[in-house]
Amino acid sequence: MQELKAVAAAALVSLGLLAVPAAAADQPVKAPAPMPASGPKPGEATAGAGSAWSAQVAPSKAGNEGLALDDHQTDLVHKVSQYFAGLDTLQGNFVQTGADNKRMRGKFYVMRPGRFRFDYNRPSRQIVISDGRYLAIQDLDLNNEDRVALDDTPFRLLLRSDVDLVRDAKIMEVQEADDLLVVGLVDKNPNTPGQIKLFMSTKPALELKEWVTKDAQGLDTRVQVSNLAKSVELDSAMFKIQALGRPLGTP
Repeated sequence: MQELKAVAAAALVSLGLLAVPAAAADQPVKAPAPMPASGPKPGEATAGAGSAWSAQVAPSKAGNEGLALDDHQTDLVHKVSQYFAGLDTLQGNFVQTGADNKRMRGKFYVMRPGRFRFDYNRPSRQIVISDGRYLAIQDLDLNNEDRVALDDTPFRLLLRSDVDLVRDAKIMEVQEADDLLVVGLVDKNPNTPGQIKLFMSTKPALELKEWVTKDAQGLDTRVQVSNLAKSVELDSAMFKIQALGRPLGTP
């Protein structure tokens, strides 16, 4: 059970987001301060599609209690909360880059509160889906599934109906530079592991560009989003966790 609760993530945050031009979707966003490069150590296995969702996230170096926010930082975090709280539905493309620089692509769909779906392009046949109560990682090739309560993952912070990161999260990092805002956060609930670093553009308006998670070995997974469409009509059946081997929409 504890291993399941460690479903951390290339986070979902995929909720709202910046319509990055398709040609730029594979270009990493420049952070205010250089991030140390990380890669697999000799003999380590490289990450697959689902590993970014199930990796145990490493503790932050900022301290267990997070930052003591000043008024300006508090205002910035409130704006990020308002951004996610203002989303209803969303769809777009994503590019996931592991520590080995292997890229995996696909499409994602979000219906707040609580529901989202990530479909990885072939040759992967993995699906990550939340029905608002549970998050499931399904591998259609291996015909197996890992499932955990959504409230036991850090994604609940961004998918709940009343998003308030100042209230519900420990803020581990707030940085500004040019047109970029970076916020690192951890759920205040000690039973909900996982740290997520959000990269938000600030011009012309606040929008998510990507997020990064770090696993227990110190390896980063980066997810970039593009071609976003907000407030689109989505079929709620897309977010039903189907038994493996049954087609979408089967009772």
